[in-house]
Amino acid sequence: MEMFFHGFMQRAFQASFLISFIAPILGLFLILRRQSLMADTLSHVSLAGVALGLLIGVNPTFTNILVVSVIAIVLEYLRVVYRTYSEISIAILMSGGMALALVLMGLNDGGATLSMNQFLFGSIVTISEQQVWMLFVLTIMIGLLYLTFRKPLYILTFDEETAFTAGLPIKTMSVLFNILTGITIAVTMPIVGALLVSAIIVLPAAISMRLSNRFNGVILIGIVLALIGMFSGLVVSYKVGTPPGASITLILLIVFVVTTLVEKISLYIKIERLFKRNDIL
Repeated sequence: MEMFFHGFMQRAFQASFLISFIAPILGLFLILRRQSLMADTLSHVSLAGVALGLLIGVNPTFTNILVVSVIAIVLEYLRVVYRTYSEISIAILMSGGMALALVLMGLNDGGATLSMNQFLFGSIVTISEQQVWMLFVLTIMIGLLYLTFRKPLYILTFDEETAFTAGLPIKTMSVLFNILTGITIAVTMPIVGALLVSAIIVLPAAISMRLSNRFNGVILIGIVLALIGMFSGLVVSYKVGTPPGASITLILLIVFVVTTLVEKISLYIKIERLFKRNDIL
């Protein structure tokens, strides 16, 4: 219990609590829109924002937010241009963003490279109070937007043509959703790392979709699963010294495997009972 007396661990648990509310909402819409790889693309491109901030001596989180916001707009433009081959936009931006990040990293000195590693793999020690407050504001914003625009987003997610016919600004909504996802990745990167932040956003929703077939049910179960994964991962990271993002992801993957096995076993039992009932009849 001594870990709770450390200020950085208190901030880590506060940040993880807030991320657990954001991840299932964004993750569910990303999955339903078949844009799970978009989060991975933005997380890789965001490294360029971090490298830029370290190069010019500005807080990397702010330059990161600026870069991912611009890239989110470009991503939506390319998605429209290559509507039939949407994966092309992901390949272009991911490779271009990584190339730019590597060039900017090459221009930085050794100390900056060390800081870059913290953004790559995440670090519970470097979480600042400012980042916690940014996450708090972001959580309130996403929560209010979800409650306000849940139905329009639902229509947009499943049928863009119907949304357009209904008079919804589908391009504006898609761009704003991309920007919001990019900002979330930029703020959570220092905590969970750029390499695995997309997995932490998508996995809770992916697991909860196997446990519930209701929209709100998926989000609520996803929040609970995210809390379990985030808190357990932080404890493991503190005790063992592993990167927090990797620890959280592995725990969520274990939960995914367990829920899948339980689902298969329960289905097998139901089928077996059905056969036995038919034999009796």
